[in-house]
Amino acid sequence: MPEDTRKPLVSIIVPSYNQGRYIRDTIESCLAQDYRPLEVVIVDGASKDNTLDVLHQYDHVPEVRWVSEKDSGVAEAVNKGFRLAKGEIAGIQSSDDGYLPGAVSEAVKHFGESPELGIVYGDLVYVDAGGKELRRSQTAPYSLENFLSTRTLILQPAAFFRLALARSVGGWNPDYFVCDTEMWLRMVFRAPARKVDSFWGMRRMHPEQRNTQEAKIVASYSRMMDASPDIAKSPRRLRRAAQCGKYLIADGYNPSGNRFLRFCNHWRAFLAYPDIAKTQRIAAELFPGYWHFRRWRSRLSRGLGKLKRMVWQKA
Repeated sequence: MPEDTRKPLVSIIVPSYNQGRYIRDTIESCLAQDYRPLEVVIVDGASKDNTLDVLHQYDHVPEVRWVSEKDSGVAEAVNKGFRLAKGEIAGIQSSDDGYLPGAVSEAVKHFGESPELGIVYGDLVYVDAGGKELRRSQTAPYSLENFLSTRTLILQPAAFFRLALARSVGGWNPDYFVCDTEMWLRMVFRAPARKVDSFWGMRRMHPEQRNTQEAKIVASYSRMMDASPDIAKSPRRLRRAAQCGKYLIADGYNPSGNRFLRFCNHWRAFLAYPDIAKTQRIAAELFPGYWHFRRWRSRLSRGLGKLKRMVWQKA
């Protein structure tokens, strides 16, 4: 078929274990998308809760396929999903998260317009266990420097990618707790990525999620950056951006909330990669009085503008 009329199959891979309370919402968020053809591939690790009861309710839905058997963890489940999936474009959706309306069709549009793209991602809405919105998170536009310095984040519930690219880099590496980010790291050195200013994903905040294991995230992220051969071969500016990202991840996942530790991490990030001071949150932490200065500068700018208009009117 001509390229402009071809509609690629999109595969959504859902790794699952004991998330029977949420997995129906995840599946429905996939099926409610306004794009077809679509397949939902659920890889369950032999759940012991009511997950299988929920999955059996989709036995007669042709777009849903599932398997349930013991595995070694989420990385094995995702890699199994990569082998089972038949699509050209894919997403990985946690069994307690979901997509927002229009996410898939908008992602496919970007891939169609730019065939060279390897990853397209949007922003996230955070909700509580019951699905009530807590906050919205937007990150900066994509660039390799922004990704390494964490000014932009490729967040799994709002990301889509070429399945062939994920397979070519080896999928998820079980040696890293941050399996998704570690795969993105390998992918962005091999294909372009794009950030879209739309809310595509929903992340559910509850005590059982992996995102609450702060120490594992920080240690894994730091080791990932240090071990990356792509970063090691990169120009000095990119290596410094990666060092900055390590310190900011350590700050973001600081369960103690220690303000001195936060201050130190921000200064270490700034010394490694001074451009990070362009981020207002970091600038405010590094330079006391930053917000007072911005307000004063804003008032001064408005005052000078008013004075200029008065001069022109009299002239």
